[in-house]
Amino acid sequence: MQRTARLTLLLVALLAIAAVLWWQFGRPRGPHNLVLYGNIDLRQVDLAFNDSERVAAVLVQEGDHVRAGQLLARLDTSRLEPQVARAQAQVAAQQQALLRLQRGNRPEEIAEARANVEAAAADAANALAQYQRLQSLAERSSGRAVSRQDLDAAKQAADATQARLTQNQKALALQQIGPRREDIAQAEAQLRADQADLALAQQNLANAQLRAPLDTVVRARLTEPGNMSSPQQPAFTLAIIDPKWVRAYVDESDLGRIREGLCARVSVDSFPTRSFEGWVGYISPLAEFTPKNVETTQLRSSLVYEVHVFVKDPQDQLRLGMPATVQVLESDKSSPMDAPEPAAAGSSAASSQTRRCASDAHEH
Repeated sequence: MQRTARLTLLLVALLAIAAVLWWQFGRPRGPHNLVLYGNIDLRQVDLAFNDSERVAAVLVQEGDHVRAGQLLARLDTSRLEPQVARAQAQVAAQQQALLRLQRGNRPEEIAEARANVEAAAADAANALAQYQRLQSLAERSSGRAVSRQDLDAAKQAADATQARLTQNQKALALQQIGPRREDIAQAEAQLRADQADLALAQQNLANAQLRAPLDTVVRARLTEPGNMSSPQQPAFTLAIIDPKWVRAYVDESDLGRIREGLCARVSVDSFPTRSFEGWVGYISPLAEFTPKNVETTQLRSSLVYEVHVFVKDPQDQLRLGMPATVQVLESDKSSPMDAPEPAAAGSSAASSQTRRCASDAHEH
């Protein structure tokens, strides 16, 4: 009786050992059983104001979904608006100065210069005639009727009026020629400088409004109305919800079974009845020791390669750091050329990749 019991126990033990061995080595293994473990990862943006100024209003809260270009916060603009107005006035004044040079002198100014020439010519002719009369009288009277001093004064008056005539003639020529090209070029350069100052003032005013750079979720609100902004102090931390990926690690022995473009299924404990379609988008070219926060069936000291498995989450259900299980679908239909670049994960190429991965997964 005891011998029978011992044989029974021995048989049960052998069956148990056989079952364990079969489970480890003998059970069927298909081409789709590569399983990786990791965590949900996404990109984040630390958004800050460009200038140091008093914060006037903060318009969003943590958890808000914001669209690209949406206003998140604004600064006090009481000092920025007068700077823009002053720059606009300077540009307007310089535009008029340049326009005056480009149009040249007015006909009335040329007519005035011509009249000055005619008046100077009349004075010169009169002074010359007076001198000639005195000189003739002095010659006839042998110098007794006209003193030498009066004759010299008449000569000087004639020379002075002739000089004024020449001066007015030159002034008329300048009026007719118009402004110098160098003066016009200088005015144009000054206008460009004033326009640059205006553009800078307008940009500073626009920077007083902090807008979302793309579609994101507000992860942290780091400023409040009344605080002083700073380019070195972020006002918000934004989480980019598309693309998302699972940061996982693959053992060196399994590296030949995975490549960019392979389709994958991602599952998390929070949603046990569903999975998310994805694809392998990146495999690190460098080996590293297994990070301490990664749990695999291999030894901690073994070398692994970082893998990014991009996943589509249109309803934004996956959270940063959430543990995830990735089942890589080793389909021959997948190829690295089919996989979209990570930067285009939110584009139509990513959508077609997801549909193709879903189709391959259904077939297998």
